[in-house]
Amino acid sequence: MTYGSVHGHAAYEDGQYTLGTPEFFERVDREFFSWNAPLHDHRPFGRLFPFGSYGQGSRVLEIGCGMGTMAMLWALNGADVTAVDLNPTAVEQTTRRFEIKGLAADIHLEDANRLALPDAHFDYAYSWGVLHHSPNLEQSLSEMMRVLKPGGGFGIMLYNRRSLWHWYLTEYVEGFLHYEKRFLDPLQLASRYGDGYREEGNPHTWPVTRKEMRQALREHCGELKFKILGTELDSVFRTMLPGVGLALPRIVKKSWARRFGWSLWMYGHKKG
Repeated sequence: MTYGSVHGHAAYEDGQYTLGTPEFFERVDREFFSWNAPLHDHRPFGRLFPFGSYGQGSRVLEIGCGMGTMAMLWALNGADVTAVDLNPTAVEQTTRRFEIKGLAADIHLEDANRLALPDAHFDYAYSWGVLHHSPNLEQSLSEMMRVLKPGGGFGIMLYNRRSLWHWYLTEYVEGFLHYEKRFLDPLQLASRYGDGYREEGNPHTWPVTRKEMRQALREHCGELKFKILGTELDSVFRTMLPGVGLALPRIVKKSWARRFGWSLWMYGHKKG
């Protein structure tokens, strides 16, 4: 959640920060925004989030708020924000961020599989890089749709199983070259090397496919739209094409990113 150079710690290339300080939140945001630069216009994530459609007074829910960066963006947009997370540290730090910024929100502990929130309450709901850690993804998605108003918008980012990261770094390098497939099943392999792999991975990480997501959301929405985001490809190219990958023309990288990026962004509206 800190996006630090050491997984789960507030350590970065320019030094160690203290959780809960203004400097820490500024450093988190700077790091996170730099990873997602192609998604920004005149404001962070302006090319991705429908800020113009859900502004002043709109009820917006974030499932998995982390350090509160995205929830803050919605609050600054005038939305009535509810931000939830299963991790007490995330709730504590997001609450602290909002206090420092002088912003209001309902920030509290929740399990995405059993949201203690009313039916058809929110105008827009989203989750960024969280629900692929849910052992019961369909239940989490069902809960998100339950609390969303008919016709309400949603956005979900999950890891993409049809990506270079998964195919090359996880399955080929770790699974095949390093013989990890002898000891780990596909879920264990993805959990160990798909996220935070320089440390110990995560207890549960399972990337999805577009076909699976259409199936999971077929009862909840009409047209499900997709964008594949590949801002991590430079990291893949360093291993895949040493010395050559980073010299590839930008247009080539963008083409690969749109087909084989690690982040699958899904969006649409709940059935009326």
